[in-house]
Amino acid sequence: MLPRRAAVLAAGALLWLALPAVAAQEAEVALRIEDPRIVESSGLAVSRRHPGVLWTHNDSGDAARLFAVGRDGRVVATLALAGVEARDWEAIAAGRDDRGRPALFVGDIGDNQGLWPSITVYRVAEPAQLRDAAVPVRRYRLRYADGPRDAEALLVDPRSNRLYVASKDEAGGGLYRAPARLRTDRVNVLRRVAAAPPLVTDGAFAPDGRLFVLRDYQQAHLYAAPGRRVGGFMLPLQVQGESIAVEAGGRAVLAGSEGFGSEVWRVPLPSSAIPRAAPTTRPPPGPAPPGGDRPPGDGPRSWPPAALLLGAVPVAAVLLVVVARRRR
Repeated sequence: MLPRRAAVLAAGALLWLALPAVAAQEAEVALRIEDPRIVESSGLAVSRRHPGVLWTHNDSGDAARLFAVGRDGRVVATLALAGVEARDWEAIAAGRDDRGRPALFVGDIGDNQGLWPSITVYRVAEPAQLRDAAVPVRRYRLRYADGPRDAEALLVDPRSNRLYVASKDEAGGGLYRAPARLRTDRVNVLRRVAAAPPLVTDGAFAPDGRLFVLRDYQQAHLYAAPGRRVGGFMLPLQVQGESIAVEAGGRAVLAGSEGFGSEVWRVPLPSSAIPRAAPTTRPPPGPAPPGGDRPPGDGPRSWPPAALLLGAVPVAAVLLVVVARRRR
């Protein structure tokens, strides 16, 4: 598995060199997650209640808890999910509860071996006040109509509050849609509605629901609807790019990575890639994106074009060497 995955990553690094990377060139670090408890930030969601706040969580091996991260990268609140075990948490998405109030959906959807008969999504209310608390949970069990899948991407359509899961497969995954109304007294069936790129690590809808994005380790893919890809762009090189969210204004994505002190990059959406989805009028002023209030002297750090190229060359070279050695 390692040589094949390394080959995919190496090819992606070379593609990153060959394709125009306008969006990545304009990217900047929005914040660095400064908390020793967060070492595997695997999912990312923009708060619908608290401007500038991001929700994240660790991958497997941690307690069942969510972290609210402020613009300075520090944790401002921790939510403990009562009675829940974090088996393989991979994604988080913002949505609504049954009364239309802001809620968070957490996807325990990782299945590296493709063996679990069902997966679990937890729903918790997004608190009106940011403070440490234990919160009640609504639990939904889901299964794929065509058999178990590994997945790391959970999306919620803001227009319908409907859940989508994108499976992760080196040969190409699938986008699966949950029922319009989830049940707690039975297993809900996920049905495939479109193909997905290989090695998808996360996904998210734009706030208006007219656009969604799926990311892999190096590229973001834009869709106007399931199966209708309208563009794509390269992401900054990250240690292990795992998460993505669309900022509140809908003009950029926020791309996160695993690792201690991981950076969250703000990458503008290329207007040429979304000619029909981009708004035609200038949006009204809204809250500043994460990273807007930085400490003095800690300005945005962006990728100059030369740094982009120089950064991708060694990554591609190292990955190709790994492939060659493994094959030998």
